[in-house]
Amino acid sequence: MDSFIRRLPKAELHLHLEGTVTPETLVELSARHDTAPLSLDQACALFHYTDFTGFLLAFKAVTEHLRTADDYELAAWRMAERLARQGVVHAEVYVSVGVVYYWRRCEFEPLFYGMERARARAESELGLTLYWIFDAVRHFGVEEAARVFRKAAELRPRFPSIVGIGIGGDERRTAAEPFRDLYAEAREAGLRLTAHAGETVGPEGIWGALNIGAERLGHALSAIHDPELLAILAERQTPLEICVSSNLKTGCCPRLEDHPLRRYFDSGLMVTLASDDPALFLSDLEGEYRLAREHFAFTAEHLRELAANSIEASFLSPESKVTLLRRIESLE
Repeated sequence: MDSFIRRLPKAELHLHLEGTVTPETLVELSARHDTAPLSLDQACALFHYTDFTGFLLAFKAVTEHLRTADDYELAAWRMAERLARQGVVHAEVYVSVGVVYYWRRCEFEPLFYGMERARARAESELGLTLYWIFDAVRHFGVEEAARVFRKAAELRPRFPSIVGIGIGGDERRTAAEPFRDLYAEAREAGLRLTAHAGETVGPEGIWGALNIGAERLGHALSAIHDPELLAILAERQTPLEICVSSNLKTGCCPRLEDHPLRRYFDSGLMVTLASDDPALFLSDLEGEYRLAREHFAFTAEHLRELAANSIEASFLSPESKVTLLRRIESLE
């Protein structure tokens, strides 16, 4: 079964570039820039946290060590290598542009060129396609999000790999509604719309994301508490980026047996599996598929359906989707 999971062509749709940076890579980045470089023990310590707020601080600490285009190229290439080893054929990767603008106070475009070099290399050497989703931090406010989304719209004509926008960050501090006009503007610019929703708040967070036009939802953990919402998600086949290990590690879901993954799947929702921040959560997409099998009793055919969902829920062209879906169907 491990071999089947690895060979299964699948897409990773909820993955933060910064969250793929391992302690070993962080040491390498620190050696490039810091007068007192981090030891491996010090780097590992930065990855320790006990709740969602602590996770956000750990994420910030990692992001602070990505300072140049070469740094982003290294992070993106290491990410691509790990994805390819897991049988991932396509990934749509969140990039925390909002963090660069708000915390770093520098321009993002020069850094983006490094990511693009890694993307082109991944496609030619690994056969892996990558799309970028420019992610704003919701609790930084609407004006900061506008900078992120408008930069995506500005760069997209030159870089079709920039496929969409999203809002991450702390839902407990800022709901989705204030971003309604920005989402409409992004849609007009040809960008696809995603949102983290229902991770740390109740179903109202998911309703809010749907109401501003989000096409795909990250986490949607709390939908299980609202039967009407479950019915809407099933009827619309709104893709859900489910991140089991992430929800457990951040404490958003207290116990594995409480996670709604299997109930969502059995209710006919469009479920996809994702790893979110694998270096911080000590998991990867292959591991999420194993978790689905070992703890939620997903069969090989169920896993094949999850992989097919990930392709159908992606922002790939219809032609690319058909090609990949045929590969999934033909896998023995």
